[in-house]
Amino acid sequence: MDDLVERAREAVEKAYCPYSEYRVGAALRTTDGAVFTGCNVENANYSNSVHAEEMALGEAVREGHREFDRIAVSSGVRDGVTPCGMCRQSLAEFCEESFVVVCDRGDDVVEYELGDLLPAAMSLDTLTAARREREG
Repeated sequence: MDDLVERAREAVEKAYCPYSEYRVGAALRTTDGAVFTGCNVENANYSNSVHAEEMALGEAVREGHREFDRIAVSSGVRDGVTPCGMCRQSLAEFCEESFVVVCDRGDDVVEYELGDLLPAAMSLDTLTAARREREG
């Protein structure tokens, strides 16, 4: 199994999710090989919960990283969980559409490109195109 997936699985164990009991861990690798992990931290108001992918990204950005190689995401049930729309958008801020997202399914993994997971991701290009459409 990929070392990045193993690191994501380790992060799953640190998750705090007393309400849903759905544990998620993520491991984000920078282009220079540093790895940052995160786990989900939920509260009674789910919309304010912290997601594993964003926690890993936040740690990396705090340490000055802005270029990333790939991310692995795992859950306690190894169901092939993919990053949610919010996390995809956060990753899209720093990563190209070809950025690799590895999703843990237990015995195997599924790899996606970020651009395939969120085809309508907002970027400077899409915002500019939308403005041009409105202006005619």
